[in-house]
Amino acid sequence: MQSQIELLNNELFRREEGRTATSQSGRSEPDDLMDAYSRAGINAAEKVSPSVVYVEVQQPNRSRSGNRARMPQESRGSGSGFVFTPDGFILTNSHVVHGANRIEVTVADGRKLLADLIGDDPDTDLAVIRINAPNLVPAQLGNAQEIRVGQLVVAIGNPYGFQYSVTAGVVSALGRSLRAQSGRLMDNVIQTDAALNPGNSGGPLVNSRGEVVGVNTAMILPAQGICFATSIDTAKFVASRLIRDGKVSRSYIGMAGQNLPLPRRIVRYYDLAVESGILVVSFEESSPARNAGLLMGDIIIGLDDHPIAGIDDLHKLLTEDRIGRKSTLVVIRRTDKLVLEVIPEESRSRT
Repeated sequence: MQSQIELLNNELFRREEGRTATSQSGRSEPDDLMDAYSRAGINAAEKVSPSVVYVEVQQPNRSRSGNRARMPQESRGSGSGFVFTPDGFILTNSHVVHGANRIEVTVADGRKLLADLIGDDPDTDLAVIRINAPNLVPAQLGNAQEIRVGQLVVAIGNPYGFQYSVTAGVVSALGRSLRAQSGRLMDNVIQTDAALNPGNSGGPLVNSRGEVVGVNTAMILPAQGICFATSIDTAKFVASRLIRDGKVSRSYIGMAGQNLPLPRRIVRYYDLAVESGILVVSFEESSPARNAGLLMGDIIIGLDDHPIAGIDDLHKLLTEDRIGRKSTLVVIRRTDKLVLEVIPEESRSRT
């Protein structure tokens, strides 16, 4: 009996000490968690904000000739970006700077500088511009492979011209696909609920360590909390090509088509890996596809050893390394399965 009383007294004493310590510090466990969350956001923002820039552009108006006299000759736009090298290279969105005839950048210390367009890639909505200025602070680039759903992220940008605005949220999903303005599908897009607004485009998406894991690119206007960022791994690759060549080279075969379901009897007869393909509806003059013997009405179902169920599959396969290299197109012509040789050329599309 005596030992039970001692145990009870000890437990009551321990609880009383815990309450006293809590009252003295003025904090509880939820408070500590909120403080940790706040510190993570603060550290990320303070580390990356010196690298974030405000991008202002002037673009010629593309109005109809009848309205040209009444319209201003130029329109202005703005967005965000971030310095990623000490010598002034800046990542931003293609749709922010594409077609601009003047680009001005305001850096964190208030300096306003003219920027040169190094190159832009509408297919991934990425662009690289450059400024010539001392004492720039480059952002640290992270690794998109380490991102996890539910992870804290911070978006920094200049929505509606309010410079260096910070929003926080979590990674909502990974591996999303998003249609670029050029029509190509962007893969490995990060979905986040860190709020984005017009002007955030091109700004960094940052993890709690202050590493850039994405480039903010778009939001769904009617929705709340559905925003997207291009993976930093994609951005690294595109930026290296833009700095080296001023463009990202891709191959093309010069045909237009539309996705079309295949008849079930054709799928079963040839034991196809896909149930749809690309119906060829037109060609460019002297295109690789026409030179290969492709005809209007053919249905493309494969390129080399890769099945093709639609136009997006073909776009993914027409990469730089296929330029000038003999490839095989698998097509259905009427009820026959044919294999044609095609040599893709470098794409001339810049939009």
